[in-house]
Amino acid sequence: MKFFIIKKQHIMLALCVIITTALIVTGSVSIFANQNRKLPIYCVKTDKKQVAISFDAAWGNDDTQTLIDILKEYDVPATFFVVGAWVDKYPESVKALHDAGHRIENHSNTHPHMPQLSTEQMKNELESCNNKIKAITGRCPTLLRVPYGDYDNAVLETTEALGMYTIQWDVDSLDWKDHATADSICKRVTSKVKNGSIVLFHNDAEHTPEALPNILKCLKDDGYEFVFIEDLIYKENYEIIHDGTQCKIENN
Repeated sequence: MKFFIIKKQHIMLALCVIITTALIVTGSVSIFANQNRKLPIYCVKTDKKQVAISFDAAWGNDDTQTLIDILKEYDVPATFFVVGAWVDKYPESVKALHDAGHRIENHSNTHPHMPQLSTEQMKNELESCNNKIKAITGRCPTLLRVPYGDYDNAVLETTEALGMYTIQWDVDSLDWKDHATADSICKRVTSKVKNGSIVLFHNDAEHTPEALPNILKCLKDDGYEFVFIEDLIYKENYEIIHDGTQCKIENN
């Protein structure tokens, strides 16, 4: 009978090989997963000095008319993402936004964490909200902003299957935070906007009506053109790179 003596250094070498192999495999899986992860549109790569202003409307409604008046004064079109339940409570505001020339888009029907839903439930959230908006405006939304900014591949695929685009933002005003002031909101937005930016505000944040005029004036003075998100994004021949920037694919 033969006996094999396994030295300590042999054991350590074997462990190193096992650990290294595991790390390589894990890393490969991680890289593969990231390559297959879908992204919504956070902003658009463009040479045009354009920016899109957007508001989420899910809860209150005290300032909506004030926002309409400010946007009218500065001749700025905006995109409002509204929750279906908000439409139920404030149909007159939905009509007022539409009549003022703004775009009304989908922010889900009940403001859930979408990745926690089944495909059928997600589809129902989108279609229910779409139907409510269309009943008032005559126009069916083409864009979705997911509640809480919470998405996964299934959410994006369900949205795409309905012929819609999922939209995030690259400039967050943080107007909803307790420590936010009109000045801090203004400085934050104007310092971060670039060509193709999508800016996030909320229709019921305390200091947004105070901050908005200065923001619009500063951006206009800086030469920015305000456009609807729907007109900013590419509808075909595009890719979305790692940071959520939508880029046009040029045909050779």
